[in-house]
Amino acid sequence: MIFSVYFQHDCSLCKFGVKCSYAEAGISDDSRSATIDVVADVRNERIVVLGGSGFVGSAICKAAVSKGIEVISLSRSGRPTYSGSWVDQVNWVPGDVFYANWDEVLVGATAVVSTLGGFGSEEQMKRINGEANVVAVSAAKDFGIPKFILISVHDYNLPSFLLSSGYFTGKRKAESEVLSKYPNSGVVLRPGFIYGKRRVDGFELPLDLVGEPLERILSAVENFTKPLNALPASDLILVPPVSVDDVAYAVVNAVRDDDFFGVFTIEQIKEAAAKVKV
Repeated sequence: MIFSVYFQHDCSLCKFGVKCSYAEAGISDDSRSATIDVVADVRNERIVVLGGSGFVGSAICKAAVSKGIEVISLSRSGRPTYSGSWVDQVNWVPGDVFYANWDEVLVGATAVVSTLGGFGSEEQMKRINGEANVVAVSAAKDFGIPKFILISVHDYNLPSFLLSSGYFTGKRKAESEVLSKYPNSGVVLRPGFIYGKRRVDGFELPLDLVGEPLERILSAVENFTKPLNALPASDLILVPPVSVDDVAYAVVNAVRDDDFFGVFTIEQIKEAAAKVKV
């Protein structure tokens, strides 16, 4: 029996083939032989995480590496100061999304994940939550990246004067850009309060000590509190927090699943994460 194996690699797609032939003893290979060709397409995922050294971004990088996905992080701070085996497996690129050399950052990528966002003055929030993401979406689309994943924010039932702040208007502007440029592959995740161990200036804030029990309590009483959801700003208190790991694994699911696109709520984020956590 003779086996031959061949590989063909083209950007993000690997073709793996096995050719098998056999000849019985005493019978010429030409007269009694059979050939079996098996060709399978194996997709090599390579993602670019914008803001990869931040709280949510680093969790996404770690989760992606654990699932065999190649990761490039683009952030102003570059490589984080803390250590870890997964840290060494990420290509940390220092840079600003407004001045990035996209030809170098995006080459070979199968998806871009944006965790860009933050608070500040009205102009600062519009710029980082909205304009920065719009720039990134346009760059990814122009480069031919097939998927864009945005970490946005829960659709809170806040008074209109709060929803008109730069933070929320920026986030919704970014969402619109993703969904318009990627109607069949764009992903918008809308978590609420995200908890986990957050590093700030060298110190670790254990947000999970508050977030995890709160998530369990609010999830347990969700059926009883639903009538209160119509009250203005009620979901600031009643919407369950979500683990940063759930957000990260939901991103991994989005990267892998071509049928996963659109806008996803907190509960849907948790369901998507559960598919790839094991």
